[in-house]
Parts: sequence; structure tokens; C-alpha cells
Amino acid sequence: MKAIWNNEIIAEADQTLQVEGKHYFPQEAVRLEYLSSSEYCEECPVKDLAKYYNLEVGGKGLLNAAWYYPNPKEEAVDITGFIAFSDVVQIVN
Repeated sequence: MKAIWNNEIIAEADQTLQVEGKHYFPQEAVRLEYLSSSEYCEECPVKDLAKYYNLEVGGKGLLNAAWYYPNPKEEAVDITGFIAFSDVVQIVN
């Protein structure tokens, strides 16, 4: 699976975790140089607190384009260390 934005591969992995229709990429499969921490966070009743990243590729930025759960609840512990992307990022096989 590949995550592509602004004509650049920002993540690539043989397998991802699919949760609620989103592909979660292992952190080591994500090109972290394109991500920067965002102040935004959001509470999920099932997974807990999501922290967000901004995305910048080729001088073009996208706010709150990726997220992760630093301390997911027990029901979602499998997504620890994984990053998901907003629908603006294209996910291809």
C-alpha cells in the first residue's frame, strides 16, 4: 500500500491495518520528514486521544493531514505505532 500526496509517496508498506475504513501505516513506513506536529487533537470514544500531524510536500502544506494514537485504549491497542491519513491523501495498492 502507498499513501500519495502532491505526487509524492509519503508512506509505503506491504501491509496496513484497516480501521473504520482508514489504512494505518506502521510509523517506520512513513516518510516522517514530510510531517510536522500539529496542535490539533481529537478525542475518539473507542480509540482515545488522536494527535495530528501537518503534511508538507514540495512546498505545499496540508493542516492536520495525518494522525496517530499515542496511548490508545485497550480495544484499539493494535494501532499503537501506526499513522493514518486524511481522505485528501490517495491510498493505492
